[in-house]
Amino acid sequence: MLVIESSRQLQELSSRCLREGRSIAFVPTMGYLHQGHMSLLHEGRRRADVLIASIYVNPLQFGAAEDLARYPSSPHEDAERCRDAGVDILFQPGPEELYPEGFQTGVRAGSLAQGLCGASRRGHFDGVCTVVLKLFNLVRPRWAIFGSKDYQQLQVIRAMVRDFNLDVEVVGMPIVREGDGLAMSSRNAHLDREQRRQALCLSASLDEVERLIRAGERDVSRLAETVCELIAQQPLAEVDYVTVADADSLLPLQGTFTAPIVLALAVRFGDTRLIDNRIFSCLESAPLESSVGI
Repeated sequence: MLVIESSRQLQELSSRCLREGRSIAFVPTMGYLHQGHMSLLHEGRRRADVLIASIYVNPLQFGAAEDLARYPSSPHEDAERCRDAGVDILFQPGPEELYPEGFQTGVRAGSLAQGLCGASRRGHFDGVCTVVLKLFNLVRPRWAIFGSKDYQQLQVIRAMVRDFNLDVEVVGMPIVREGDGLAMSSRNAHLDREQRRQALCLSASLDEVERLIRAGERDVSRLAETVCELIAQQPLAEVDYVTVADADSLLPLQGTFTAPIVLALAVRFGDTRLIDNRIFSCLESAPLESSVGI
């Protein structure tokens, strides 16, 4: 595995691979890799001749009051995990490599970025799109592999790829969970034991919604109320949002649903903000897997 820090070198290596007719899969991450990330790397390895991964904590997607400074980091362990997963090139740029002095151009995400996490994290998805577009231009992958825990991010990136006519297929992978149901996240490391225990209300509330839909419930208000009631039983949980939205447009829904929906939620435990989601269809006896955190 080749570990590099230079954007120019990454671009040159990718161009050489493409000239030689080798396909590229790309997995962008912010590091502190867990089994969710590993599932993305394994899928990229399965698809392509060359697997490229990046580890970069993107400052543009953090607000002034957010946790950029305390975002967990394990660069040496991450490099070993990438090597074990068969990564060919690991791009680990320094803080100034992607945004050098004088950098002034960014991407403005559209309506898909306005609700859910975008409502409380202004500019977050602009930062996500800007860094992902830069990385896509450097790597020029045939496939880019993302996880489904941030379903909104996946939809925003897919829209950007479509709107800019980028020649890359965005591949979504299912959420990977701990044995007790908690969605794997780098931010889980910040939870103390009691917060970690109470955080199970996220997946438990989604399980209850699944049960209700299988039993015939179609009223979106009732589904959202069920989630809020279950989360409210945990004294350390502070709800940011619980939203039932159209799975494609992400527009909030009212009344009863007929098309696939996403039930998305964000909940804080102390200073740690966790997200989770699940896709449901009224035509299925079981929830649809999200076909989708960098």
